[in-house]
Amino acid sequence: MFYYTSVKDDSEVEAKLNSYLEIRVISNRGCGEYFKRMRKEGYSWNQKRVERIYRKMGLCKRRRKKRRIPNPPKRLMVPNTRNETWSMDFVEDRLENGRKIRTLNILDDFNREALAMEVSYSFPAERVIEILTQCFEWHGKPRKIRTDNGTEFIAHKTQEFFLKNQIDHIPIQKRKPMQNGYVERFNRSYREGVLDAYILTTIHHAREETYVWMEDYNNNHPHESLGDKAPTEFT
Repeated sequence: MFYYTSVKDDSEVEAKLNSYLEIRVISNRGCGEYFKRMRKEGYSWNQKRVERIYRKMGLCKRRRKKRRIPNPPKRLMVPNTRNETWSMDFVEDRLENGRKIRTLNILDDFNREALAMEVSYSFPAERVIEILTQCFEWHGKPRKIRTDNGTEFIAHKTQEFFLKNQIDHIPIQKRKPMQNGYVERFNRSYREGVLDAYILTTIHHAREETYVWMEDYNNNHPHESLGDKAPTEFT
């Protein structure tokens, strides 16, 4: 009997997928992002082939079905320019020794660029003001800043700072995190890529991994809402 023997050579695609898996900041991003990165790098493989090889290599992960959250009363609007609206929020985690750390994330809603990701044990209002002042020097002042009702954001000193710089502070409703959906989505990506991916031994280790992740996110991460462009590329 004669049988057809496949002559497909997928070694080059497999090697490329393996190279992405070795890059720690994108090792858990999934087939969709890997395919977009391949296209940006000039490879002509089609999506079905990449997905087939991705499954063949056993790289599929079972994802938990997320609970649907009702839309907020006021839908988030995409700004037309940079520095029109910033989003700001905290993410918490613990080091290997059990000590709690926090990360202050500041995002420009226009291009989803991470303007600051500061890791520390605590954030008094003075420290939040200091980080915002630094962001103003590097990126300019925003017209609006959206936050939750955390004590650091509604403190008298912070409110005086907003008033002094003529910034409209937009506090979201309590227990309505999706009213600050841009930074909440960003926080989830950061948690999956850093906080849940590594055992952070020291705060310096956490800062190093955060900085590496932030650089890759701003310069390489293909954002679907930006036409599969990275934030800096979109700008």
